[in-house]
Amino acid sequence: MKFSKKVLKNGLRVVVVPMKDNPTVTVLVLVEAGSKYETKNINGVSHFLEHMCFKGTLRRPKAVDISKELDALGSQYNAFTAQEYTGYYAKSDARHFRQIFDVVSDIYLNSIFPEAEMEREKGVIIEEINMYEDMPNHQVQELWMRLLYGDTPAGWSIAGTKQNILAMKQEDFVNYHRKHYLPEATVLIVAGQVTEKEVIKEVKKIFGSMKRGHKGKKIKVREAQSRPKALINFKKTDQTHFVLGVRTYDLFDKRNAALSVLAGVLGGGMSSRLFVKLREEMGVGYYVRAGNDAYTDHGFFQISVGVDNKRIEEVLKAILEECQKLKTAGVGEEELKKVKEFLIGNMKLSLESTDDIANFYGGQELLKRELKNAEDKAKEIRKVTAKEIQTLAMNIFSNNKLNLALIGPFPSKKAKANFLKILKF
Repeated sequence: MKFSKKVLKNGLRVVVVPMKDNPTVTVLVLVEAGSKYETKNINGVSHFLEHMCFKGTLRRPKAVDISKELDALGSQYNAFTAQEYTGYYAKSDARHFRQIFDVVSDIYLNSIFPEAEMEREKGVIIEEINMYEDMPNHQVQELWMRLLYGDTPAGWSIAGTKQNILAMKQEDFVNYHRKHYLPEATVLIVAGQVTEKEVIKEVKKIFGSMKRGHKGKKIKVREAQSRPKALINFKKTDQTHFVLGVRTYDLFDKRNAALSVLAGVLGGGMSSRLFVKLREEMGVGYYVRAGNDAYTDHGFFQISVGVDNKRIEEVLKAILEECQKLKTAGVGEEELKKVKEFLIGNMKLSLESTDDIANFYGGQELLKRELKNAEDKAKEIRKVTAKEIQTLAMNIFSNNKLNLALIGPFPSKKAKANFLKILKF
């Protein structure tokens, strides 16, 4: 798939992915502004600001002005906030490209953060926090980040605390937006039935006068661990949800392709080792997943599971045993080939729509300042050897990197002591 990249004089990066046979177009703006760029007293402002950008602009002063215009185009639109970036997008029939481009850019550049809307939205965000607190399979992920990174930006909730949300003022959004929403920290991606020429024309017209600034920095993550750690959250649940994992490497590390294959061996698909072991053989739970998460300055490998409360210790031992097998026995060529094709096939299936394509290229450019297509990624996966997998397993599956975050009906102190006895390879 062909793509192009242009950089405006103000530093704004523009990626265009023409797809002449696709009837849709997606406009996506990504900016280096997420929870890791926050200070403790405004933790949650990145996510709150994302909500507020849909509450009115200079040209579309009410939230309904934005939603009504996009709905009238049959558009799908939304925004999202992560630790290291925020994104705004709209997707529509390709003939509406200029109009959705105008709306998305207006949201990004000209939001006015109305105070009355802000006060109402506080209740919405608090209920969003409450919703996720009632979902232990989601909440255990926040517990996991807190376990690894503690009281630092990497360990804070993206949504922030309820106290912070209630205390936020309009000036918090204005100051944060001014500090982080800058052209040199922004990537604009257009994917679909468009040409580079028509995209660049619109970009220069709307973003060309955007001024550079002094971009706020994030605090670098510092890894520090010398023994297994556990964090237990007592909750009366019918099922225990936990994340078991280890510290790995950042986004720029050359071992990430091998880590994705290792994750595929353990938890990629219904024939993966952990799926077969926990679901088909032991019958202890419905879901089990394995994956590696890489950020610009840290990374971790995690296995997430929901299991029968009464069999938690048995499950933990079984997972650790499967990880140990990768260290001692490695992986055979037949299994390795299967996993690679599973990963490559799923990657390509996930890139069938214009919004997925926009995210695929946009994420690479924003965080790594590089662009690789699906075939480039596939080549990296196919190059991974059985020896690399075994060496990697021997490096990461060590006791001093091991962590367990768990939500379930267990008294915290007693359960923590019991689980720590199990946490060893």
